[in-house]
Amino acid sequence: MIDAHHHIWRQSDLPWLLGPEQPRIFGGYAAIKRDYPIDEYLDDVKGTGITKSVYVQANWAPNWFTDEAAWVQSVGDRHGWPNAIVGYADFTVEDVRPQLDRLSQFPLMRGIRQQFHWHENPQYRFASRPDLVADEAVQRNVARLADYGWCFDLQVFTGQMADAVKLTQACPDVTFILQHAGMLEDTSRGGWAAWRKGMKGLAGCPNVVTKLSAFGTFIRENDPEFIARMVAETEKIFGADRCMFGSNFPIEKIWTNYDALFSAFRAATTSMPKAKQKAIFNDTAERVYRLQEGQ
Repeated sequence: MIDAHHHIWRQSDLPWLLGPEQPRIFGGYAAIKRDYPIDEYLDDVKGTGITKSVYVQANWAPNWFTDEAAWVQSVGDRHGWPNAIVGYADFTVEDVRPQLDRLSQFPLMRGIRQQFHWHENPQYRFASRPDLVADEAVQRNVARLADYGWCFDLQVFTGQMADAVKLTQACPDVTFILQHAGMLEDTSRGGWAAWRKGMKGLAGCPNVVTKLSAFGTFIRENDPEFIARMVAETEKIFGADRCMFGSNFPIEKIWTNYDALFSAFRAATTSMPKAKQKAIFNDTAERVYRLQEGQ
């Protein structure tokens, strides 16, 4: 089984983590303002059946994007974990290819994430404006990922999903992984309805899959019932062969442990056929992130 979304870090490489705690989308994070090395991650997943993992960029300083990938590659070379890297590049520049060329030296590179999610609440806002996914330069640059055989981890809120459809349509040869099943943060009746509409629009794009992850972000707890509902609704829209599990560790470690989190996701799929469970917990991530290459 595959964990398609986790981070490892060292505070010596992330000096901004040492300063005063800043407001974050996931709330107070004092408990994880420390090293989270691969040995601790492997201890966290022990006994769960996880056999591979994908590292997703962890917001190093933008000018250190090569250093981040180099360090994670070195960890992978020493430990055999993680098994793939989703790095960072800035797609708002005129031509992203020099950045991608620098990253292409690392064998574990499989994709890029630049967080485009924007929200009226400043604490939820990562992008400079809400419509970056519709920007022509961004679309042109993301399309260039096809030349590298890399995917794009897409992170947007519900209100940005219509523009995100335009991005995925402009890049038909790139596979997009929608982060955290669209980051549902408004759980009112209207919020659910808007989220479903946006998700169906993205699911209508054949080059989009989605990640079942980070469902504790806005409720700040590991809620098996909420996870079960999110898994069921997302699978109904995308199908199991376009869904993959991700732990979002160590962020979720703020309010739970890996075994409890993974158990909640496994319980959410118990009524599904075995083939669907295998797709969610293994096959989709293995296919999209090409985890069999080089092994």
